Amino acid sequence: MTGALAEVGLDPGALRGGGVRRVTLPDGRAAVVRRDPSVPAEAAGLRWLAVPGGPPVPEVYAADEEWLVSQEVPAGSPTAAAAEDLGRRLAVLHEAGAPAFGAPPPGGPADAWIGATGMRNEPADSWPEWYAEHRVLAYVRRAELPDTAVFDEVCARLPELAGPAEPPARLHGDLWSGNVLWSAAGAWLIDPAAHGGHRETDLAMLALFGLPHLDRVLAAYDEAAPLAAGWRSRVPLHQLFPLLVHTVLFGGGYASQAMAAAHAALRA
Repeated sequence: MTGALAEVGLDPGALRGGGVRRVTLPDGRAAVVRRDPSVPAEAAGLRWLAVPGGPPVPEVYAADEEWLVSQEVPAGSPTAAAAEDLGRRLAVLHEAGAPAFGAPPPGGPADAWIGATGMRNEPADSWPEWYAEHRVLAYVRRAELPDTAVFDEVCARLPELAGPAEPPARLHGDLWSGNVLWSAAGAWLIDPAAHGGHRETDLAMLALFGLPHLDRVLAAYDEAAPLAAGWRSRVPLHQLFPLLVHTVLFGGGYASQAMAAAHAALRA
């Protein structure tokens, strides 16, 4: 046995194929084993997001270029109290900061992943220019949309649409509701696409596909780390990135949703 599996005493012969497996380690710990090209970035992201006072994330038990063995999160149900706690803890995570917009986690690759597609972490000093080039236009080009004029206009106007300048936040980066796991001990974050970015992006992604008690999360966050005026009107701007990622991955109606978000961003 070699690598991550040997480190925790697992036999690779019993874990053929890819995907996600739930196992019990020889020492009795409940674990999740994942085999995927994205695991080096995911492992680095989980370690970077493990901020004291921030949302809990699974402990990385072992990782290499192929395998990730991490803590299994005990199942639970969402509650209003847990949602408020998540909002406060997200504020702590974001305030931990990052060296630059687009900065990858320490030890993480620049060519990372979001879902099943690539994501380039290219550090930059200015959020509007970085977001335009590496999060909007990069995926517009990959989606091969028949009409890109509205996205070009958004990118040209991003300095005025972005709101007040903020320092780089430490982002989960793929914070849709499926990556929030509710346990008896509160909300945990899994499967990050971590990087330095704008904190409103994580919050906008929480709203994209619906999160239980989202209003409680946002209110608690805003109380702990007040958001800049007009942040609600900028939600469509920050949702452009995940909607374009979904367009690249799944096509269909996501392209029209991305275009609608672009138009909403311009109206705001």
